[in-house]
Amino acid sequence: MSFIKLKLPLSVAVGLLAASAIAADPIFPSPTHPSIYKTVAQNEATPPVMADVPQEDAYQMRALAPQEAAQEVDDGPTRYLQTEFLKERGISTYGWIDAGIGGNNWGSTFNGPITFNDRDWMGQMNQLYLVNEKVLDTEDGGFDYGGRIDLLYGTDYIYNAAKGWDATLNNQPNQFGVGGAPNWSTNKYYGLNIPQMYAEVGYGDHAVKIGHFYTIIGYEVVPAVGNFFYTHAYTMQYGEPFTHTGILDTWKANDQLTIYAGITNGWDNFSEPINVLGPAANPGYPGANSNAAFLGGATMKSSDEKQALTIAVSSGNEIANLGTNMIGNRSVFSTVYSNELTDKVTYVLQNDNGWQFNAGTPDTANASQPGTATWYGINQYLFYNFSETLIGGVRFEWFRDNNGSRVLNPIRNAISGQPFAAGYQGNFWEMSYGLNWKPNKNWIIRPELRYDWYSPDSPTGNLPFGNIAGGTGDQYGQLYGGCDAIWQF
Repeated sequence: MSFIKLKLPLSVAVGLLAASAIAADPIFPSPTHPSIYKTVAQNEATPPVMADVPQEDAYQMRALAPQEAAQEVDDGPTRYLQTEFLKERGISTYGWIDAGIGGNNWGSTFNGPITFNDRDWMGQMNQLYLVNEKVLDTEDGGFDYGGRIDLLYGTDYIYNAAKGWDATLNNQPNQFGVGGAPNWSTNKYYGLNIPQMYAEVGYGDHAVKIGHFYTIIGYEVVPAVGNFFYTHAYTMQYGEPFTHTGILDTWKANDQLTIYAGITNGWDNFSEPINVLGPAANPGYPGANSNAAFLGGATMKSSDEKQALTIAVSSGNEIANLGTNMIGNRSVFSTVYSNELTDKVTYVLQNDNGWQFNAGTPDTANASQPGTATWYGINQYLFYNFSETLIGGVRFEWFRDNNGSRVLNPIRNAISGQPFAAGYQGNFWEMSYGLNWKPNKNWIIRPELRYDWYSPDSPTGNLPFGNIAGGTGDQYGQLYGGCDAIWQF
């Protein structure tokens, strides 16, 4: 759905891009034992929680091992919404507010292809996030049930919507006249979505999730408390799904191996059928009448829990080109490796590879697959624990949009029917430096300095940075600075 040609009518192009690039994220797990932070880089599908683990300890920022040291200052955030009545029944109620500000050196109203904190020097309440859940307890090897519902209100709502739920179907325009775009809002800045709503059953070493949930693909996540940096990597923003709707089984085979497998409706899709726009233009394509997709993978960790390797894949048919109503397989394969090198230093490596068949774009990388679009990238993170309350981090990323099919900007304009630019065929690079300061158990402060640059395949191609006017940019690079604060409650 993200693979359009710029010659399409604007209304079609907007709907296409809104349906694809607006959705592409990783996951925030149900609370798990704190040790999971040292071993699992991204996966939400973690083993059931041990019954004797307090929820205050189980829930924390879990993306990075050094962050755990900052959390050990105390017993965890004060949960103002939690009551003994709910706690005795295994029900947790908590949330956070994330607000910040950031800007670019060009003075453009948008921070180029940076999403989430996308507006230049405009204060944003990115997330007012609420969670209600009953966590599985299968410690005794028996049966248990649970579930979870998440509510997100704020400027981040546009990136996390699913078609047929908090976004419209592709044949049903939202209030701005754009099909397949977020719908629960009154303007292009603030809105609501429900990124997770699922039931869960467990027995022994298995936990089965049924409903709408975050993906297990990648490393970075939508919930602010799950990331080190305020900004996001290109792989997360443009190369991965955000949510799925379906069923996912998690099997803890042993202490070193966890396996995930399930069937979903594909990328960021709640209820939209693959033929929502009518019969496929290529009805002979295998599975052309179904958007059922496989979601699965495995997490392998060392016996000392200092190293972990997570491999995850999503693969299924999607509408590949809205302009021609072509159907094609869309797959993404993600590998995340984390290594706690010392008590103070942790290294993370992520590699994503994605492709879409019948995308309607020239395939410059694989002549045997005409019309195939591909994207891939490598992220590297290094984190240093200065003290119990202060962690430093560096992220270096290379992301290639091989056919100009994934990256666009500004997305906020695309979903509100205003000018935007796309077709960035080339290489994106970014280097980010940041700190996480936790002055007390409920606050996290995240300053960040970032530089992005872009090398196009063609000297006449679009440039993504600088003055966004009429949907075009005019610069190869951008310096960004910003800071946000997260208050947990």
